[in-house]
Amino acid sequence: MNRFKEYSIDWISVLIYILLISIGCLSIYSSSYNPNLGLHFLSINTLLGKQIFFIILALAINIFILLIDVRIILHLAYLAYFLSVFSLILVLMIGKEVGGAKAWFDFGKFGLQPAEFAKFGTILIVSKFIHNKNIYLKNLKDLMKISCFILIPCLLILMQPDAGSALIYGSLLIVFFREGLPLRYILSIIFIAILSLLTIIQGANSAVIFLMICSTILAYLLKKYKQKFIPILIFSILGLTVISSINYSYENILQPHQKERIDIILGKEKNDLGSGYNLNQSLIAIGSGGFLGKGYLKGTQTKFNFVPEQNTDFIFCTIGEEFGFLGSIFIIVLFSILIIRIFLLSEKQTSRFSRIFGYCVGSIFFGHIIINISMTIGLMPVIGIPLPFISAGGSSMIAFSMLLFTFIKLDTYRIERF
Repeated sequence: MNRFKEYSIDWISVLIYILLISIGCLSIYSSSYNPNLGLHFLSINTLLGKQIFFIILALAINIFILLIDVRIILHLAYLAYFLSVFSLILVLMIGKEVGGAKAWFDFGKFGLQPAEFAKFGTILIVSKFIHNKNIYLKNLKDLMKISCFILIPCLLILMQPDAGSALIYGSLLIVFFREGLPLRYILSIIFIAILSLLTIIQGANSAVIFLMICSTILAYLLKKYKQKFIPILIFSILGLTVISSINYSYENILQPHQKERIDIILGKEKNDLGSGYNLNQSLIAIGSGGFLGKGYLKGTQTKFNFVPEQNTDFIFCTIGEEFGFLGSIFIIVLFSILIIRIFLLSEKQTSRFSRIFGYCVGSIFFGHIIINISMTIGLMPVIGIPLPFISAGGSSMIAFSMLLFTFIKLDTYRIERF
């Protein structure tokens, strides 16, 4: 404890972490409640027993991270990234298929999902590379260098296929923007997203009309410039490329069940007994909780397993049903405080490596929380994203804990450059 006091650990973040994993245990116990188990509910064969085992393992790793020299973390960045990429390749060859994705190493009663740990290795290498090379993302060349480190694990994860885990890396745009990414790139990404959605919802013809309108507006804005034809031409060609690619991928590459999920979330189709069942039951569970909820262990939707994946991807439904709007807001406030605190502490770092790593951690948490909660209330497609520290799952628990406590460790050296 004397060593911990010496380095001024951020105990507020630690307290929020303990609160969240405690709420997670209560929610997992409730969603998998079986009165016939008696005192055996803590058995390693039960869902809660496994989760507690992984929490203990995560706590041991957390303590180890807090005790090691911070420079070891910096020096192991390339090795961590290499192991992450290697594990993602290996799982494609010998991994176990779960839920249609070949994304797990099978160890009997336990499984390991390398995609969760790949986030740690990726943000380590991104932070180190930007720090060592003194890169500021104001030009396309530097942006492409960093993007390569992110695209490699993304592509490997998509091959599993696990689109949800790959999508999370998009949240690192927050870090890029903080490190000098020009606003025009952000606007370009937003424009591509709008064009893609319009192509899927209204069809390619409507998207082309929208592109023509935007090109006309761009021509008006550039009317004072002599060389306005070239940027307008490039803009139009890129737009048409996006429309063609999205339309072809949607019609010819996506599997029928993937298209159906997207159609349901976008309101193009309704199938409450098919692929829309998860979302429909999720909305019923959360809505039935009302303002104060039905009470702990009294949720009917979760007790009778009406909500699929209610221990993992849809764990937020258990909270919404049993603790209502008030309990749901409490969870969101806890997460918000943690993320804001991570970003504020990141700004206080003397080392650029620590600042970038902190922003990466905050961004990853932000992406997971926004996507998970949004998909349970119907604002995003169901893509299988766990809620940090609350959803059942050993890989996610350990990986999220490593991310948070590595930053807490780096924060203890905030006044030092390394």
